[in-house]
Amino acid sequence: MAEKKNLCALIDLDLHRKITEARERTGQTTAEYITDLLLEYFEMKENGGKQIMATNGTRTMAFQISETLFQRIKAHLERETARTGKKLTQREFVLGLIEEALAEAERQAGVSPCKAPQPQDGPQPQEEDEPSVSGEEKAV
Repeated sequence: MAEKKNLCALIDLDLHRKITEARERTGQTTAEYITDLLLEYFEMKENGGKQIMATNGTRTMAFQISETLFQRIKAHLERETARTGKKLTQREFVLGLIEEALAEAERQAGVSPCKAPQPQDGPQPQEEDEPSVSGEEKAV
């Protein structure tokens, strides 16, 4: 086992809350979570500031929405946070909606999530939605 040394730092309360919530979602101890964060940070620095997402099995999905829809989502998140006493993030909200819609579509199609098509090797064409004509848009 590698020798260990304690690291202690005073941080802003909002940052502490964010770290605590993120750590709790992973089920890790504080030491494990902070170690992983620091290792990821130094790995990213070694890669010229570029984070390699493929190593952790996640992909990024980004799209733009109208300002009106963005404000409706923001208001919903605030209402849910007030109602439950637990902060609901944009990420949690959108992922929950996607999971529900996929589960329903798979149920109707009579397939299980395990039978979803696997990605093929090599570059895949990227799909782009037509930009909306509603003016200013925000990324979620």
